[in-house]
This record gives sequence, C-alpha cells and structure tokens, in this order.
Amino acid sequence: MSHHTTGSFEPGVKPLPADFSAAPSLGRMTINKQLHGGIEGTSIGQMLTAMSDTKGSAGYVAVEVVTGKVDGRAGSFSLIHTGIMDRGKPTLTVIVVPDSGTGELVGLTGTFTITIAADGKHTYDFDYTLPAKP
Repeated sequence: MSHHTTGSFEPGVKPLPADFSAAPSLGRMTINKQLHGGIEGTSIGQMLTAMSDTKGSAGYVAVEVVTGKVDGRAGSFSLIHTGIMDRGKPTLTVIVVPDSGTGELVGLTGTFTITIAADGKHTYDFDYTLPAKP
C-alpha cells in the first residue's frame, strides 16, 4: 500500500578523525537526527565525503538507521544516501535499504526526499509502501 508523509528534522553531524592523511579531500562524519511529523524518532549513522578542488563540487554517501514510528507503526529501518554537488547543482537520492524494516515496519520500501530551506530548516517527504497490518 502506497503512503506519503512529511515532517521536519534537526540534523546532527559531527566530523570524525581522518583515516587517510594522504587524502585530505576525504572526510567521515557521524549522523544523529531527531525526526518529527509522520516519522517520530531518531536516527544514527555515518557519512563519507569527498571534496573537489573545484568550488561547489563534492560527493557523499551515508547510511543511517531510523528508529521510532512511521505514521504510528513502530520499528526501525535503514536509509542509504548518495549525494553529488556538481558545480553547485545538487543531486540527492535517499532510499530505504531493502528488507531493513523491523517490528511493524517489516516490508517497508521507499524514497526519502530532503529539503533544506534558506533559513536552514530541514524537512522531508517520505513516499513509502508498507504491507497492510495483519
């Protein structure tokens, strides 16, 4: 069954020590979010980044685990991010990792869209499918 929900979140991103001193363009960070709205819960994860010498060009990948409720159904699930900034033009894909749902979220699939407003507020749109409750 297809669903759509929205909300906001407060991102928490903290740099971790560099693993490769010979590659200063690579970075690693922790993710810690508080989500509100259709998803009520928290997430934790890690992000890897690659910077470019060209202004406005970079990339990142991240994996996070969201724990809480999606439209009232409790459990957890994982998201995988792929983000590219091409000379200032962003492209971001965030999807649910297949078969990562637990509890009442078993069978969850979907796409998570992040919007960052000019004032820095983070919101999300989550298009997802979830089997009907037994």
